[in-house]
Amino acid sequence: MAFHLRSISLPSRPQANEAEVEQELLSIEASISSSTTISTMCDGLRRLGDIYNGVEDIIGLPSNQAGKMLDGEMERSLELLDLYSSMQEIFVEMKAIIQELQVALRKGDDAATQAKIMSYTRLAKKAKKHFKKTTKKATSGGCRMVMLLTKAREISVSLLESTIHLLSKQIEMPKQSLVSKAFHKKKAVVREEEELQELECSIRDLESGAGHLFRKLVQNRVSLLNILSS
Repeated sequence: MAFHLRSISLPSRPQANEAEVEQELLSIEASISSSTTISTMCDGLRRLGDIYNGVEDIIGLPSNQAGKMLDGEMERSLELLDLYSSMQEIFVEMKAIIQELQVALRKGDDAATQAKIMSYTRLAKKAKKHFKKTTKKATSGGCRMVMLLTKAREISVSLLESTIHLLSKQIEMPKQSLVSKAFHKKKAVVREEEELQELECSIRDLESGAGHLFRKLVQNRVSLLNILSS
């Protein structure tokens, strides 16, 4: 699946302001709500990375009250970093399983094919468990910038959760999916090997988008820590 990075409405960094960031966040939220495709998720990851890239330019020296609320959001941002780090590892494992599955299918090895599908299913379930440990509750009250950071975090978590749910449906057993009726009677039947290759490429795009956002989250966290310590 080819991934094309779309241009976003967020202007160049020197002109960015809170209203524009809020508008872009709402646009991303609407996009991922109306279209649950891997392409949409990749696009959302990139756009969120761009938002975090510009946030440090529009956040001013916080008041004492805002500083305390930023402390709370900073703790949750650490959870977000851990989540994205874990998901990048999940993506790497998924790609490896899909590659091994393609080999098993080419060899006509039904037992190995079944084992790889089960491995993919277990990995998807493992990925879903990470979201139970992640705080989704927003910081109550506060300045507009803190609320925007909270909103960005919430969308980041929801987007990744939707992505994992979407990926979990790509390979299933014995339901109709990329591996279709894999164990009907004695012969494993596959729709098209090209579709597994397409899924592998899609996960590679997701891994790239998640990596882009992860780096921006790290940079943003460092900037906010510098503000809080000044």
